[in-house]
Amino acid sequence: MNNQTIIVVGAGLAGSEAAWQLAEKGFHVQLYEMRPNKQTGAHISDKFGELVCSNSLGSNMPDRAAGVLKSELRKLNSLLMKIADETALPAGGALAVDRDLFAARITEQLSNHSNIEIFREEVTKITENPTIIASGPLTSNTLNKAISEISNQDHLYFYDAIAPIVYADSIDMSIAFSASRYERGLKEEGDYINCPFTKEQYLAFIHELINAERIQLRPFEREIEDGVDAGPKKFFEGCLPVEVLANRNIQALAYGPLRPVGLFDPRSDQKPYAVLQLRQDNLAGDLYNIVGFQTNLTFKEQKRVFRLIPGLNNARFARYGQMHRNTFINSPVLLEPTLKFKNKPQLFFAGQITGVEGYVGNIATGLIAAINLARLINDEPLLELPQTTMLGALLHYITHANSRDFQPMKANFGILPPLEKKIRSKNDRYAMYSKRANIDFENFTQIHRI
Repeated sequence: MNNQTIIVVGAGLAGSEAAWQLAEKGFHVQLYEMRPNKQTGAHISDKFGELVCSNSLGSNMPDRAAGVLKSELRKLNSLLMKIADETALPAGGALAVDRDLFAARITEQLSNHSNIEIFREEVTKITENPTIIASGPLTSNTLNKAISEISNQDHLYFYDAIAPIVYADSIDMSIAFSASRYERGLKEEGDYINCPFTKEQYLAFIHELINAERIQLRPFEREIEDGVDAGPKKFFEGCLPVEVLANRNIQALAYGPLRPVGLFDPRSDQKPYAVLQLRQDNLAGDLYNIVGFQTNLTFKEQKRVFRLIPGLNNARFARYGQMHRNTFINSPVLLEPTLKFKNKPQLFFAGQITGVEGYVGNIATGLIAAINLARLINDEPLLELPQTTMLGALLHYITHANSRDFQPMKANFGILPPLEKKIRSKNDRYAMYSKRANIDFENFTQIHRI
């Protein structure tokens, strides 16, 4: 065992992965998690790796950006990807998990590791000890202040929203139907429950949605209610509340989360005007989350308006949607691509606080921060992954973006360097990006023996 003690702040996705990786390398890890003694306002349990928003980790397909990133993490022996695969639920080409079982398994693994010492308390200052800060987007005000002091600047932040979850037995299956996209007919194996809209039903729903009462925002937040860019106080464009999206354009949801592409109502064999999808949220199959329907409506209005959705007229809600503040640092100014903090020799950051978006990106940064901190302690050169890999491109983006308009980024092919040869077909282009990433990742890991 290495006698060096390493502090990991936060037991979310990034912190849990980082703690495990360091412990497996023989380091003594002190893992700090302030829950349940101090809650965040969005979490509901004391478990490590709790998924606050969706239960989906995104596409699992090898020619999709999220799928490429998952493949890279599996090759790096990510604990959380292993647990995600073990707790997977039916979700078409996506990787969705039973969120309770997923978090329980992570908590059990870390709690029983002989090299991990767990402290259920808030971290209020940053020491000179080797440290990974993975405190997440809901970092406490006290730790926020400590980070601001060492970085000589305020944090950036945006507002994120959570989608509701309904009980499966309250969905009217005489109206809704089970199917995945591009599967015709009523199929028991369909991974999603679909609620079809006629044009009249869609327009009536949109009218009620945009006129529904929202949770009252504090004075400094009100300027963002209609999606107006107000500097650092703004919604994350990749996770807009549906009422904000609908208010921009009456057809926005029909071309967004309610798009009917690839879905046919088995009772008419016709494509609906719009379709709301629900995805299984737990292994028992008694909970379903409303896909892409993050919201800031009051709970009373969510119950009234969302029951206007065909098939959800008697829906019972296991969890209502809500909005919360997400904090992230100005990584282009403060971090190196290795995730090392520029102004402190043994300090690293990981997770959503760095400006990565998406569960898998958070896991990835925790893993890389752990690898590089271990290498730093062992006097080995730190690793910068090739930009042609998905993980390398993501780390390069968050540390090289324009700091003036920096906003969180998730894995996507747009952040990769262009291909040498222009390919017109999107699917062929994605396949080539994926192939190049896989080859370059394999070569890099073999050379550096990771």
